[in-house]
Amino acid sequence: MRAWLALLGNQAVWLVAAWSAGRGLWWPGLLAAAAFTAAMLASSRGLRGDLRLLAAALACGVLLDGGLRLLGWLHYGAARPALLAPLWILGLWAAFAVILQPLLGWLLRRPALAALFGALGGPLAYLGAARGFDAVQFVQTGPALIWLAIGWGLAMFLFARLGAPAVASPHPHGVPS
Repeated sequence: MRAWLALLGNQAVWLVAAWSAGRGLWWPGLLAAAAFTAAMLASSRGLRGDLRLLAAALACGVLLDGGLRLLGWLHYGAARPALLAPLWILGLWAAFAVILQPLLGWLLRRPALAALFGALGGPLAYLGAARGFDAVQFVQTGPALIWLAIGWGLAMFLFARLGAPAVASPHPHGVPS
C-alpha cells in the first residue's frame, strides 16, 4: 500500500510542479514537494537511508540542473528563486529521493539497471515537462539530452550504491564457519 501511495503522491507532485512552473509559479510545486517529502519521511521505515538519499538527490539536482542552467542548454519556467537550480525542481529531486526505498528498492539492488533506468527515464521526464507543460524549454536539445542521460544515469547509480538494502548474510558476522 505504501508503494502505491508513494507512486501516486510523487506523480501528483510532478504534475503540480510542472503545471505551475509552466505558468511561471514556483511555489505550488515546492509546497507540494515539501509536503509529500515530509509525509514520506514521517512514515519512513529507514529514515537514515532516506535522509542519505535525500541529501544525495539534492546535490545531484543542484549539479545536474544547475549545470544545464549555467550552460544555457535548458531554460526553466519559474526560474527564480534558485540555488543554481530552481527551487521547484530541487523539490522534485527531494520527492523522488523519498520514493526510492519504498517504490524502487528492487532497482537499487541492481546498480547497472538503475543507471540505465536513469539514463532513459530522466531525459523522458524533462521532455514531458517541456512538451506537455512548458515547465522547461530546451535551447540546445542534443547536448541537454546527453547531459541529462549521463547525469541521471550517474545519479541513479549513486542512489543504488547509497540506498541498496544490505544483503543479510546467512552466517553470523558474515563469515562462514
